Amino acid sequence: MSDEIKRQYVNYLFFKADAAWRQLSREERDRGRSEFEGVGKDWKGRALIIPFTTVGTRADTDFVLWRISERLEDFTEMSTQLLNTGFGKWCLTPYSYLGMTKRSMYVDHHEHEGSEGRRGRVVPGQNKYIFIYPFWKTRAWYLLPAEERQRLMNEHIRVGHLYPRVKLNTTYSFGIDDQEFVVAFETNYPEDFLDLVQQLRETEISPYTLKDTPIFTCIRMTPEDMLARLG
Repeated sequence: MSDEIKRQYVNYLFFKADAAWRQLSREERDRGRSEFEGVGKDWKGRALIIPFTTVGTRADTDFVLWRISERLEDFTEMSTQLLNTGFGKWCLTPYSYLGMTKRSMYVDHHEHEGSEGRRGRVVPGQNKYIFIYPFWKTRAWYLLPAEERQRLMNEHIRVGHLYPRVKLNTTYSFGIDDQEFVVAFETNYPEDFLDLVQQLRETEISPYTLKDTPIFTCIRMTPEDMLARLG
């Protein structure tokens, strides 16, 4: 990756509203949602924030904010403001995954214009769905010779290219969060993602996966629609 490309911090912050919040009056809930929404609007231009609902797809979360910035401090400052709103005070954040952008070392022979490996920065698309999960490889993977790792990755990448309607975003978390990677697959076709994951289970590299859960199925919405789903 060129030194001229400034690496980004990427965060997926999940929220869960306390059930007691739904017992508040409609006016109080609307006021709190408006404050929460206003914080997001204030951050436009400073960080990229993309909202997704998980209502109906996960029992332990209600929505997620996909946040991208060149400053790590932005996530702390933004989160503080969100949690201090009338709605934020009723929210838990059960999951938060942090990563950084970095050019992949395995894609040199499989690059095409716009492919995930060529991008030193995350460029979100306009797809309706995103599938997010943390990812760990086994320690045995890192002890393999570089040539063997490249061979196994070649097959992995080849399978990925069979599903061009699925866009992969990989960020790296070594030393800055518990997981090693965070992956986010964007698509308008959930069936393609399901088939891709199933086929990847059959590749030689699959035994070197230590853990790749929890997996979050998320639906992109405007902030207004996302918060309206909460009741």
